Amino acid sequence: MTNLNAKASIGILGAGTMGSGIAQVAASAGHPTILFDSNPAMLEKSKTELNKTLSRLLEKSKITKEESDTIIQNIRYANSMSEMGSCKLIVEAILEDLSVKQQVVKELEEIVGDECILASNTSSLSITSIAGAARIPSRIIGLHFFNPAPLMPLVEIIPGLATNPDLLPEVKRLMLDWKKSPVFVKDTPGFIVNRVARPYYGESIRIYEERWNDLPEGPTGFATIDWAMKEFGGFRMGPFELMDMIGNDINFTVTETVWKQFFHDPKFKPSLTQKRLVEAKRFGKKSGQGYYNYIQEDKFPEPFRNEHLGKKIKDRVLAMLINEAVDAVYLNVASCEDIDLAMTKGVNYPKGLLKWCDEWGASNVLAVLEDLHREYSEERYRPSVLLRRMAKEKSLFYQ
Repeated sequence: MTNLNAKASIGILGAGTMGSGIAQVAASAGHPTILFDSNPAMLEKSKTELNKTLSRLLEKSKITKEESDTIIQNIRYANSMSEMGSCKLIVEAILEDLSVKQQVVKELEEIVGDECILASNTSSLSITSIAGAARIPSRIIGLHFFNPAPLMPLVEIIPGLATNPDLLPEVKRLMLDWKKSPVFVKDTPGFIVNRVARPYYGESIRIYEERWNDLPEGPTGFATIDWAMKEFGGFRMGPFELMDMIGNDINFTVTETVWKQFFHDPKFKPSLTQKRLVEAKRFGKKSGQGYYNYIQEDKFPEPFRNEHLGKKIKDRVLAMLINEAVDAVYLNVASCEDIDLAMTKGVNYPKGLLKWCDEWGASNVLAVLEDLHREYSEERYRPSVLLRRMAKEKSLFYQ
């Protein structure tokens, strides 16, 4: 088995934001790092952006001049994929397209040795499916970093059906060496974060679409829901400002992908409201307009600060989030500890959702969901079997 020590060469395929960020992380940990992209302009841009980033870190005394020079020296910008032949681990961070990723796996296996680990940074595609194209599927694994990779601590480690289990402790140790917070997750749609977080967006949009409980129309309605989740839930960003920051095109695509992969489960149903924004190219901050207008100075309207309304909004969205986290435990997606760690480290939730369930009480969460289920008669609001059991037994996730 490959020994991923500090001297091991690391390959990164794709010089976009994610690939460049992962290369910076590997180089910062002392690894000789090879960054390849089929587009030379992307490599040049990556080099320029890295120099800017390191200059800013130097100015803020976050790193020393020696550390900056070492990171730069550790990264080699490759003109050909064949230059990755000596790598012990290669992380691909390319287009979210299964056929493209499978083709890359085939090409890499013609170049690297049999001991080289091939990892995918996919956020929504099956690792098992990617490995289906491999000559040695046992070496394929998922390493899902979060953007920006140098700053976000979470890494989801996803073994496929054929992944050699001996790789897991080795890859986890490497991620810890890279000062990351690794979690293990089953190869299921959305993994932990992109699965469990879906209601934060979807249920918030649903509340807005309903003109629910005298919720104002337009941007004031978005601002009111954002205010409710920050004021009463303690979230750093509201769902609509967060979707605008992520990009509505990206957020919608992830939702649609998870929904399709779960065979159109209504829990993950995408929103027409967001689809229309994407069709209008209102992607959010990067396009200048999304749920909010970022071109005008007064882009964020004042919310309707009604405490009763705000708490009802928070309870509804939070109950849906907790239910999804509980269901992930029930279906063995990941451990309780890893699910809570993923949500706090990956999307900066104020606390783990399972810990939150213990504090609020499973019976109280269940009551909110059962009220919704009775009112709407939709499977979208079905409580997890585990949540029902915990409410009945008055049990906790953490003793």
